[in-house]
Amino acid sequence: MTSQLTVADGATSETPGDEPGKGLRGHPWLTLFAVAIGVMVVTLDGTIVAIANPTIKEDLGATLAEVQWITNGYLLALAVSLITAGKLGDRFGHRQTFLIGIAGFASASAAIGLSDSVELVIAFRVLQGLFGALLMPAALGLLRATFPAERLNMAIGIWGMVIGASTAGGPIVGGLLVEHVSWQSCFFINVPVGLIALVFGLVILKDHRAENAPKSFDLLGVLLLSAAMFGLVWSIIKAPEWGWGDARTLGFLAGTVISFVLFAFWESKVREPLIPLGIFRSVPLSAGTVLMVLMAFAFMGGLFFVTFYLQNVHGLSPVDSGLYLLPLTGMMIIGSPAAGAAITKLGPRIPLVAGMVATAAACFGLAGLDAGTGTLAMSLWFALLGLGLAPVMVGATEVIVGNAPLELSGVAGGLQQAAMQVGGSLGTAVLGAVMAAKVDGEFEDNWARAQLPPLQPEQLELMKKGVEVGYVPPSPKGTPEAVTQTISTVVHDTFVSGMSLAFLVAGVVGVLAAAVALLTKRGENAEAGAGVGHI
Repeated sequence: MTSQLTVADGATSETPGDEPGKGLRGHPWLTLFAVAIGVMVVTLDGTIVAIANPTIKEDLGATLAEVQWITNGYLLALAVSLITAGKLGDRFGHRQTFLIGIAGFASASAAIGLSDSVELVIAFRVLQGLFGALLMPAALGLLRATFPAERLNMAIGIWGMVIGASTAGGPIVGGLLVEHVSWQSCFFINVPVGLIALVFGLVILKDHRAENAPKSFDLLGVLLLSAAMFGLVWSIIKAPEWGWGDARTLGFLAGTVISFVLFAFWESKVREPLIPLGIFRSVPLSAGTVLMVLMAFAFMGGLFFVTFYLQNVHGLSPVDSGLYLLPLTGMMIIGSPAAGAAITKLGPRIPLVAGMVATAAACFGLAGLDAGTGTLAMSLWFALLGLGLAPVMVGATEVIVGNAPLELSGVAGGLQQAAMQVGGSLGTAVLGAVMAAKVDGEFEDNWARAQLPPLQPEQLELMKKGVEVGYVPPSPKGTPEAVTQTISTVVHDTFVSGMSLAFLVAGVVGVLAAAVALLTKRGENAEAGAGVGHI
């Protein structure tokens, strides 16, 4: 059944077959430009902060646990709120939620820059996550309502290009700002860019709503889903510290399962559910969601170790590490719009399968890196990884959003983003556990084989924690250079061995994702209400 649209701000309703309107408001390509600026701010911020965290720790006298909360607080707020935020857009309009999101995100960024304690930084990072959750699904909802079906993939391709470029560009921008300005500038930079996005949004964006958009709000569903998402993400975050078999981890996972079961039961009974469970009867939509989780698992989980490999094994600065990743960034920038065009012509299945095969091949190739691998070999594998990720990012998004009814485009956008967040967190945690197990099994033997002095149990545990990220502790004064070099070799070789196993696991996940991609197809609802703007 085709959804009808109403258009806010006093505009008249249009259908895809109507004569294109005039003026700037609602213009598809200008709409894409406006939402891309907002998406860029949120995505760039995620990777910039990782670079700034060590300096924040030193400047504010924070503990390691407090610094981890700067990231974890943001991640929890974002993951818990994304689907609910998408529903808010479906209910009240994506234009409104996007504008509130970008204004709030910029304001929270300014507040972080002015904060003089780590507690305030954490609090405002949580606010950043909440406002970022409003912005991201709204961006996809606006694109879905504005672009006609035949051009939606190209728009999502450019949207994916912005996300890819921002994610990979964050370490470069963050490194330059921290090194030459201050850690506060990493947050202050969001303010002028956010203001530009806000002004463009006020002038350009038009609010399209489906006539059968929800009229009520499922508050109990929101609470149950929020509890389930919190339990899931929290258990993933804490599992490396607690252990996967620890009672606390199992307790949170059990609570998560119970919350999801109660949520599903309630959604089947309520008149206007937060997520109509019937949308998951669409095999392509469900496959697209699983595919997004698996892609993020392999990509973000693997990239976590690449950063340590470049900085701690090859001794590169954060800025130089970002430059080494430019082949990955470049292929995502080039490949995303091209993937959009290919998906429009061929449908999503072939590009998605090919993309995940390329991603898996890149992961298997990266498993062969060692401490002496040269720039050319690394660049080739990074480029192949970017080439594979581009069609997956674009195609899986189109499959999820395009197979959902227009009145649920915000929920679908939130689902897509939540799948990425959960997949990335799960990949980092699981591959981190793989690394820890490999280090635990090999390091002591490698140390003894190198005929180094025996370590006390406390020293051994501290060394293992460092080895998991490729870190070589400073040697005591007077230690012979040959001994220092041997320690460095043992640490780096053990780390690389663990990273290789982690990438092999990521590659297997990539192969599984390629199989899931076979279940995808073009969005069944892509034509419904799409493209009410003008081209």
